[in-house]
Amino acid sequence: MEIRLLNGSDARSYQQVRLSALKNKPEAFGSTFERETAFPLEFVASRLKPSEDQFVLGAFQDGGVLAGIVTFKREESPKMRHRGNVFAMYVAPEARGGGVGKALLEELIRRAREADGLEQIHLAVVSDNGPAKKLYTSLGFEIYGTEPHALKVGGKYYDEDLMVLRW
Repeated sequence: MEIRLLNGSDARSYQQVRLSALKNKPEAFGSTFERETAFPLEFVASRLKPSEDQFVLGAFQDGGVLAGIVTFKREESPKMRHRGNVFAMYVAPEARGGGVGKALLEELIRRAREADGLEQIHLAVVSDNGPAKKLYTSLGFEIYGTEPHALKVGGKYYDEDLMVLRW
């Protein structure tokens, strides 16, 4: 398995994984399959351009198949620059249980710790997603609150646990 920064040349593979995530686990993401299906490949490529404050990591299995993704974005406000956020974490069903998610997050944390002045990273996870919460907790994230009815999908509400990792 190879973990690396994604860039514009990975747009097609990324879009396939992202759309799969949105279709298979709509309750886990703020965006929707319908919304992102309309995104042109050029737009997807522009979202993948890494910068000092934002990047997307991909986990590639043997044969170069993109099996997992995760996004990091640092806060822009001067008063919040000590914080970063984890978004869009997803591992394809066929790759789960093999350490892909852990490897992605370990690399994200490693890179985040190198950022000057960054002190903590936040994420939100659907409260009943036990496997994801177990992974996050194993890497040092702690729950600091719950947002009731954070997402509404098909008329059903989902609470989200808010988690933080500080150093």
